Amino acid sequence: MVDAHRTFVIVGGGLAGAKAAETLRAEGFTGRVILICDERDHPYERPPLSKGFLSGSQERDSVFVHEPGWYAQAHIELHLGQPAVHLDRAARSVRLGDGTRIHYDRLLLATGAEPRRLEIPGTDLAGVHHLRRLAHAERLRGVLASLGRDNGHLVIAGAGWIGLEVAAAARGYGAEVTVVEPEQGPLHTVVGPELGALFTDLHGSHGVRFHFGARLTEITGQDGMVLAVQTDDGEEHPAHAVLAAIGAAPRTALAEAAGLEIAPRTGPARGGIAVDAGLRTSDPDIFAAGDAAAFPLPVLPAGLPAGERLRVEHWANALNGGPVAARAMLGQDVTYDRVPYFFSDQYDVGLEYSGYAPPGSYAQVVCRGDVGKREFIGFWLDARGRLLAGMNVNVWDVTEPIQALIRAGVPLDPEALADPSVPLASLLP
Repeated sequence: MVDAHRTFVIVGGGLAGAKAAETLRAEGFTGRVILICDERDHPYERPPLSKGFLSGSQERDSVFVHEPGWYAQAHIELHLGQPAVHLDRAARSVRLGDGTRIHYDRLLLATGAEPRRLEIPGTDLAGVHHLRRLAHAERLRGVLASLGRDNGHLVIAGAGWIGLEVAAAARGYGAEVTVVEPEQGPLHTVVGPELGALFTDLHGSHGVRFHFGARLTEITGQDGMVLAVQTDDGEEHPAHAVLAAIGAAPRTALAEAAGLEIAPRTGPARGGIAVDAGLRTSDPDIFAAGDAAAFPLPVLPAGLPAGERLRVEHWANALNGGPVAARAMLGQDVTYDRVPYFFSDQYDVGLEYSGYAPPGSYAQVVCRGDVGKREFIGFWLDARGRLLAGMNVNVWDVTEPIQALIRAGVPLDPEALADPSVPLASLLP
């Protein structure tokens, strides 16, 4: 039976919100749980949108966190297709787009992020795409299939994870692909120049063309359709479709308007909703998790200066952050101290990345295995030899020791790290 005297509201119908709702019930909460989703679809996971679902290897039903009937069985009240437009902290209420007001005793903001937009002429053309939502992926999946059949050209703005995964999917359909990236290589802010060449070579071997050191300045078309793109170095590339994969911004408008603390927009926090180690915001009755939250990460010795927060836009952050936020809402003494983790699949390459090593934070990159064969582990070390991040490429079952070494925060011997005969676990203190 549901106790109507206590109401916990979750704003955001992604993985973090769905896992928070699940955890509240698993922990024995008997009050009302209300999940507000601005999309009409039930909560789903986002990795397939640029991987299996986009490539056609996964069906639509496989992306959902729970079967639709689960929410009724768990007594989770769903408001689908209804955005939360106003948060009244004094009244402890959330107003929806249709005017409905919902009272809360505790509130979780799992509002996620929105893709950044290209601010150039031509973005209103029908062939310009973004990829963040299931509807985006459904549309893009059809576009890629059509481009493949017609020998069409896709131009991708941005050589980050989304851009590269979509490039791989597009080549799988047979589409021609050009990636335009302002840095001198792909994934510059994640893997740096030392290992960026791996992805240049990987995609180049599958026919992807890169145009580094340039930005799109205009998308040209006729009768509403895309024909080409222009770059700031005077180049022109043919295009029948364009994907803007230039990053995402946290959805913080609700929190900002309500006066909650927002982390700095520069640096690792990147403007997220500021929370403490228990994912509590500056209001003791409001919590935040997932892409929108900026949280302290004391387990990284050099990646984050003392007092700074980090915002992470990856699946594992939502998967693990939602349950921690739910337990904090219940008054439990919890700490969110997960090492950041994500995975990627591109062609025949699968990888996992743990840690945080932005440009300027590391002094050395050490590789164990065969980089040329794309079977190796890369390690990012700071000036004292401490491990900031590790990426295993087509090497499996090593995430646990990599994360343990990051947590240990002790200087490591680069030669031992590079030696495959030395078990990683043996390097732990």
